[in-house]
Amino acid sequence: MSTASNDDNYEMDYRSAMAAFEAKHFAQAARLLSPFAHDGDANAQHLLAIIFQNGLGMVRNDVNALKWMQASADQGYSIAEHGLGFMYLEGECVEKNGEKAAEWFQKAANQGLQGSLTTLAMMYEQGNGVKQDSEKAKELYKKAGFDDLA
Repeated sequence: MSTASNDDNYEMDYRSAMAAFEAKHFAQAARLLSPFAHDGDANAQHLLAIIFQNGLGMVRNDVNALKWMQASADQGYSIAEHGLGFMYLEGECVEKNGEKAAEWFQKAANQGLQGSLTTLAMMYEQGNGVKQDSEKAKELYKKAGFDDLA
């Protein structure tokens, strides 16, 4: 079989996986996303993590949720970095750890994720998981575009 044909099949399978996820056919999406996640596709890993974390179309699985969110975040996928930050902040699928939450939110914020900047600012403002620091909070709110909170 030619490489072009294999590439076409791969692309079609990927599109099918995304379509299943968007159509909320989560059990099918998980089955279709799995090979891509195992091949290192950060988006597929992130979506699989979401499915496992929320028990979409299957029983919730914290171990797999953390495994795939971590794999995606370790590749620098900003949305997964943000998701991993929330896992640590809330103690969901992993032991609560404000310091690790702040590290992952900072990584996502460094890539321009406004939600991560805002969450980090709130953490510093409230002293939630990090030492309270109103100046740091103001700086982060400003970076996030909330000058009225700075």
